[in-house]
Parts: sequence; structure tokens; C-alpha cells
Amino acid sequence: MNQISSISLSRSPASKKQAASVEFRNVTKRYGNVTAVDSVSFTIEPGELVTLLGPSGCGKTTTLRMIAGLEMASEGRILIGERDVTHLSAADRDVSMVFQSYALFPHMSVLENVAYGPAVQGIPKKDAYEMAMQKLELIGLKGLEKRAPSELSGGQQQRVAVARALVLEPQVLLFDEPLSNLDAKLRRRVREDIRELQQSLNLTVAYVTHDQEEALAVSDRIIVMSNARIAQTGTPRELYEEPADLFVADFIGDANIIHGEIVDTSGEVANVRIGGTTNIQLPRRGVGEGAVKLAVRPDAIALDDAAAAAGKITGTVRKASYLGTQMEYEVESPIGELFVVQYDRQDPIAPGTPVSISFATQRGIAIIPRA
Repeated sequence: MNQISSISLSRSPASKKQAASVEFRNVTKRYGNVTAVDSVSFTIEPGELVTLLGPSGCGKTTTLRMIAGLEMASEGRILIGERDVTHLSAADRDVSMVFQSYALFPHMSVLENVAYGPAVQGIPKKDAYEMAMQKLELIGLKGLEKRAPSELSGGQQQRVAVARALVLEPQVLLFDEPLSNLDAKLRRRVREDIRELQQSLNLTVAYVTHDQEEALAVSDRIIVMSNARIAQTGTPRELYEEPADLFVADFIGDANIIHGEIVDTSGEVANVRIGGTTNIQLPRRGVGEGAVKLAVRPDAIALDDAAAAAGKITGTVRKASYLGTQMEYEVESPIGELFVVQYDRQDPIAPGTPVSISFATQRGIAIIPRA
């Protein structure tokens, strides 16, 4: 059997259950004098996959654990399916969690691992095994039910953990860094599997990761957290193309933060001058004339090693890296050190080469609203 097989999309009882919303209303969590989550409010709609994204210590995992009931809120209210669960224990909430470590029982078979939850709840062994087999077939592990976890690949173990979380058909499914133990290629395959499963079964999912690419790939919406608060909420495209502040611009993907000047505006469009020579038109995002900071994505910058044209910003290539599908450059320029990605150039530009700099697309450039 392949290490990763395709997920079967046959409908199961889990697909018939009504998905539930999750709502935080001014939720705070304190540990002594330390505030881990500070007055956070958000809603996850039924059937939506929302990722909590941020650096270590930002409060995302604590937030997930409060949804699960593994941590109790110090202030505020938590609702699941419009039911107030703020003071309910984990056992009294209709949620399941897939942990970073998978937490499989090594002395149990795959089938016994998945059937454990129903068995503990008093469901007869025969029925618990039948429920477990349904979920194993759903996620493409039929035929491996007698194996021990140690006999499975990392991707298969992750699937067993998902099956065990799904077997009780929870209203909400929680993922805590579920792909961190997998290699890069397997991470991509398994995240696609998780997304396909979530959509086919209409599951409400809260997903925690620190990996920006992973968040962009799987999410309906992303909640970016910083210093125990929400920095910005939006779709992957909104966060990438319209960051709310410097932190989000720098954290979501790679961005060159450069200085510009809005010289005039017309309606919702700003005429922005960069480096004193280049003018581009950008959505003004509520910002008026004057100095401004711009988030410029690496593939929005074009390099030309021909003689610099009048009005172009000039620079020098300091480092060039070949990555197969793309070239990556570090460029020294009057507007700062730039990180540039080019996908279609046949001949790499050698380090030390003078280049002229232009901006290939306005979609990869955004004005950062002033604080």
C-alpha cells in the first residue's frame, strides 16, 4: 500500500450531523500575572476551516485548548453551536482534538486505537469496532486495522489520529500542529487530505499552525495572532495582499518592507513614488498623502541586468540561489536590501552584477495602513 493513499469520499454518518459554530466573546486567559490570551473575539462558522496562525507564544494553542475545554477561560464566553460551554469540562463538549504527537496507544492495534473513544463511552465492543472501521475506510486505511502504530508510516499514523477524532462524530474538530512530525513532501500531501476530508464531510475545524504556507493552503479564513491578541482576520488572499500592519505583512509569506511616498490620491487610488524615481498606482487603503511603508512580495520585483534605464532604481545582486523552479536573489539597493524571486528567467544573474529594479505587478504590493 502506498504511504499516502487517496481519501475515500463516501458519505458517512459524520456527514449527516449538523456542523456547529464556535464563538469567542472577549475571552481572556491568564496564568498568574501572565496574560496568554487577551480579550479575543471571533466566530468560526459551521462547516468552516479556520486556522489560528502566529509565532510561538502568541496564544494560538491556548486558544485551541480553550475551545477543547482543556483550559478554562479567565474571562469572557465560549459558545459551541450557540451553547455556552465556557465552564464545561472537555468531556462535556462535543469536540475532538488531533494532537501534534498523535498520542496513539502503542500496545493497541489501529482498530483498537480508533474504537477506544466509543468503548470508553460504554458503546458495545462490536458497535465500537464497526464505527472505527467506517472511519478507517473513510480515510483510506482499510486493511491496516490489525497493525500496531509502530508498523505505520508517519502519514498513516496521522490518519489514525484523525480517524480516532472523527469516530465520535464531534461538532467541532481541532488540530494542534498536526503535520509538524512529517517531512516536507508528506506534509503537503496530508494537508491536502485533511482539507478534502473537511470539505467533503462539512466539518467545522479549528487548526493551529506556525507554518504560513500550511495556513494559506488549507484555510477558509486565518486568524493571525500576536502577543496574545488578534492582529488580523481574513481569507488567505486578503492577508497576503492586504496586510493590516507591519507584523502581518512580514509574517504572512515573505515581504520586503520599503519606504515610499504618496504624492497624490484620486478616489481610492494612490500615486506612490518609490526611491524618488518610480511611480506606481496602488489602492490607498484609507491612507493620505505623505510618507508610507509598502509590503512588496518577492515576485513583484523585476530585475534587468541590461544598462539601467532612466527613471529606474538601480542595485547590485549580492547573492543568487537556484531552486529548480525559481531563482532567488538578494539585492542591495538605495531602497534597502531586497529579496527577489524570479520564475521565468533562463540565465541566472551572477552575484556582483548591477541591475535595474522595477515592479512587475501591483497585486504583490500593498500600502501598509499607518498605526
